[in-house]
Amino acid sequence: MPVISAPHAFNEGSLFVDLESIFGYRLFLKCEGFNFAGSIKLKAANEMVESAERDGRLTRDSVLVESSSGNLGVALSVIAASKGYRFLCVTDPRCNLSTKLLMEALGSRVHVVTDLDGNGGFLGTRLEYVRALCASDERYVWLSQYTNAGNWRAHFRTTAPEIAAHFPHLDVLFVGTGTAGTLMGCGRYFRAWHRPVRIVAVDSVGSVAFGGEPGRRMIPGLGMSMRPPLLDESYVDEVIRVEEADTIRTCHRMARRGFLFGGSTGSVVSAATDWLARHGTRDLTAVAIAPDLGERYLDTIYQSNWLQDLYGDRLLDSARLDATPWEEDSASRAPGRRRRP
Repeated sequence: MPVISAPHAFNEGSLFVDLESIFGYRLFLKCEGFNFAGSIKLKAANEMVESAERDGRLTRDSVLVESSSGNLGVALSVIAASKGYRFLCVTDPRCNLSTKLLMEALGSRVHVVTDLDGNGGFLGTRLEYVRALCASDERYVWLSQYTNAGNWRAHFRTTAPEIAAHFPHLDVLFVGTGTAGTLMGCGRYFRAWHRPVRIVAVDSVGSVAFGGEPGRRMIPGLGMSMRPPLLDESYVDEVIRVEEADTIRTCHRMARRGFLFGGSTGSVVSAATDWLARHGTRDLTAVAIAPDLGERYLDTIYQSNWLQDLYGDRLLDSARLDATPWEEDSASRAPGRRRRP
């Protein structure tokens, strides 16, 4: 049992879930939500903060500021609280309420921008606010997860080697793409590995990260309203874009089997199972990365009213892929139907 004195000193990196019994495909899901920040973003946050400390950019008078849709904000809140820094997270209305409350509970301040940028998202507006803040007061230190090499370096040093250690015969890796830090770290690592690994990037429909038309995106985590500055497509073999409806269906399907994951995981698993269905071979070793767990999405993708308001009744019906015992019992008691013995 590890004994720690700082929250960022612990991160479970060796837990994988075999999804074959749920989806019928041999797919291993790397779970990154078992740390005190609850997501994979703790790795990048720690790397960027420690780099800024080594460079002398961070002092006791500094105020950390970052643009985040949620998980990096929580990770920086955990580290700031541990190290005694002040932290301001600039986010937007898509950030889950529970995530905002968690950051505030850790002592951080949260600013929510509400104006859309030119691509119909909020990222441009968030970045403008951060830049104006830094220009107004030299105490603000912006780590800039979108351009900071520490973002991808964290995964080159940790995430990719953790996967390689457990799956020495890895054939294909599915990675969700937001800032592209995880994607670039893993892509660089496996490009130099002892065997070829196909890197499949997963994006959201409506994101412009890999080009295409901007569109409505309600689930935070994956996708960007601009091209990620860290992205180098030479390390990517294929891109799959996932509709949010498929993200939600996949999340609910896993939840019916006791695995409550976040929206990004639903997108990655949806893309992976679609890819495996199309390639039709059981000889491949395939791994997907799950950035976080599902508790922070209880008031969104697991909340019936939220789903109905945004996606309609048909999505709610199709999301019930596996009825719970309560639903089965309710159906058996419906008028005109005989209860099963």
